[in-house]
Amino acid sequence: MLVKEVMSRNVISIDQNKNILDACNLYKEKKVGCLLVTNNGKCVGILTERDIIERTICAKKDPVNTFVKDIMSSDVITAHALDRIESVLELMEFFKIKKIPVVADEEIIGIITVTDISKARPDLSERFIESWVKARWKD
Repeated sequence: MLVKEVMSRNVISIDQNKNILDACNLYKEKKVGCLLVTNNGKCVGILTERDIIERTICAKKDPVNTFVKDIMSSDVITAHALDRIESVLELMEFFKIKKIPVVADEEIIGIITVTDISKARPDLSERFIESWVKARWKD
């Protein structure tokens, strides 16, 4: 099964120069699990709720004067629409991530998540969950 068969095409992105309050309002409006961060239309990062909590709120930073580029995860692992979902799941396991942007010619065309994979291939998601739990409890 290919990534393009299970990925979500409805991707919400935010410019890296927006502030964290803008990001929070976008989260509230769109009700998504992450925001893909862009610079001139190219994916340069990913911003999760956890990033906001740990790197802004817990760090006691002002959400108006803190920018997305300051707290985003910038080493973004991406997938291609023609990748096999097994390969993507291996990336998720290796890097301990749950969401991967799907790009073509450096442009965002979708996102694939553990949830997407679990709906399409429950057998694969069981393996991932076991691996994820073992890694979390090991720390």
